[in-house]
This record gives sequence, structure tokens and C-alpha cells, in this order.
Amino acid sequence: MASRAVTIQDVARRAGVSTQTVSNVLNNPERVRPATARKVHAAVDALGYRAHAAARRLRTRRSDTIGLRLAPLPAGISGTILDVFLHEVTVRAAELGLRILLYTAADREEEIIRLRELVASGDVDGVILTDTQAGDPRPAWLTEQQVPYVCFGRPWGEEEAATHPWVDVDGAAGTRAAAEHLIASGARRVGFLGWPDSAGQGASRCAGWRAAVVERGLVDEAGADDLVAACPDRVADAMQAAAELLARHPDIDGLVCASDSLAFGALLAGGGGVGVVGFDNTPVARAVGLSSVDQRIDLVAQAVLDLLVQDGRITAGGAARRIITPELRVRRAVIQDPSLMTANGESRGDALA
Repeated sequence: MASRAVTIQDVARRAGVSTQTVSNVLNNPERVRPATARKVHAAVDALGYRAHAAARRLRTRRSDTIGLRLAPLPAGISGTILDVFLHEVTVRAAELGLRILLYTAADREEEIIRLRELVASGDVDGVILTDTQAGDPRPAWLTEQQVPYVCFGRPWGEEEAATHPWVDVDGAAGTRAAAEHLIASGARRVGFLGWPDSAGQGASRCAGWRAAVVERGLVDEAGADDLVAACPDRVADAMQAAAELLARHPDIDGLVCASDSLAFGALLAGGGGVGVVGFDNTPVARAVGLSSVDQRIDLVAQAVLDLLVQDGRITAGGAARRIITPELRVRRAVIQDPSLMTANGESRGDALA
């Protein structure tokens, strides 16, 4: 005979409290004294009680669900970052008893339409926005509708004026660490391969490299621009841009790249003895032994939920913000100029990692 399911009354009897107190601990913990909550949680753990989620949601009129847009399929190597973020935030949300609901939208305007449907139907209590930019209409709409939300990505150009919570990675710190690693490894002419945007994330990553090479005396401010190449975030474009930069400056012995897509293209461009460091620490970087900056997406996901969830409930987080410091993962580059290889394929000299 199957054993009887544990009920909320069983938990109340074991903890020596009322069923309403147990309900408050599980659904509205802010109403209960910490000592009482500890007794109830101990009884829950001892009895293996599992609240009926559907019934709880009907009582509280909360879905315990966070909406997150499923981004279009990425075109480049570094496009997997949002996939990693999705995994990390889903795992951490589940640990809090929350769910992630994925939705699709072709652009920001269509996303607002989709969010309007999800909020009106009660399917989501909060939202995580990605790919935010200055003038983005989504934060303003969510604020007006009083829907709790957090952005993964800062509102470039509006950071100080922003009234909503956001989490971002310090890209400048990452590229600075990459450049300093190359310099410490012996590089004396370190270039930068980035994107053709003059503001936002691309500019931030370029600024980190620039600060390192100027402060270390490798180049002055005026000369730094000549060591920068820019192209779309595609391997083929990076191959061409890197080849042209190396042709102009054959003394370059290190390259910091704004993404792993660009770094992989730079490696394929040849340039034996040129140390290459990417950004994003993608599976490709790990597979080919490419040094790369790890954004620490696990910490990003945790910070996002810290701002969105308080005492187990999805709630508005005000204008709070968190900036995550990335970490450089050092490896040995495996693609070198053919002239540096022996007849049996072994290296005559290691390229800088």
C-alpha cells in the first residue's frame, strides 16, 4: 500500500505551530519570525513535505515564473554566451522554487507585445531582459506596468540616469587583464581586434586594452589607434582584418580580441609567434587551447536573481546594479605559422598563449 502523502497539517503538528504559520513560512516568509521559520523548515525537511505548486499559485495569485526571451540562433562562436546564461539562471531559479518561461520575439517592439500578453495572463511575475541599449523601450514599458525586472547588460550611455536594476560584466577589466598577460609573457607590440562600433561594449573592451598598453609604455595615446583593427564578429572577417593589421605592423607579437570569434579568425590568419587572447571563453576557445576572458556568467546569473528575488518572491529591485569582474583563462595557442613547424608537425617555438 502506498504511503500517505505528507500534508501541511503534518508539518504544523511537528513544528508545533498553526497551519497558517506554515503557509506563511512557505508563501510569505517576511511575516514570520526567523526562529519560527527555522522550526517550520526543519519539519518540512524531516517529513519530506512538498507543497502543491498549482494550489499555492492559485492562493497567492503568483506564478513564481520569470520571463526570458529566447534569443535568435547565434551566428558566431561567441553567440553561445546567452545559452550559458539561460542554463545558469534556470538552475539557480529552480533552487529558489521559481521557473523560467521562454518566449520569442523578432525585435524589441514585438517583445513588448509578447510581454503584454504574458503579464495580462498572469503567466509571469517578473522579467529578465537581455541585449539592452540606450533608448531601449522595454524597461520603460515594464516600469510603467509595475512589472519587476532586471537587465543583463547596462544601458550604455545612460548608466547613471537609469532607474532600473541591471547586471553587467566589466569588459574593460577583461581586456586589460588579457593585454597585461601578453606583456608579462614577453610581448612588446600588442594590438587590438574589435568591432566597428564607437560606443558601448565594443568601446569598453577596447578601452581596457588601451589602458594597459599605454600605462605599460608600449605605445602612447596617439599611436594606440594605429594598432586597432575592427570588423564584424565573424571568423572570416576577422581573418582578413587581422592579416591586414599584421601586414601594416609586422612587429606585432600580441593581439587582444573583443570576442572568441575574432580571436579564432586571428589565429587562422597566421602570424606565427603572435599571442592571441579572446573574450567569452567559449567551448571553441577551450577546444583549441585559446586563452580567453571568462565573463563568469554563473556570477552574472546569481546577481540577476539576487536583484529580482527577495525572500523567495519576485519583486522590483529599484536602481540597484552589479558589475561582475571577468577572469582570464590562460592556455597555449595551438595554431601557428607553418614556417615554425618541423617536418613531423611539432612546434619549433611556442606562440604566446
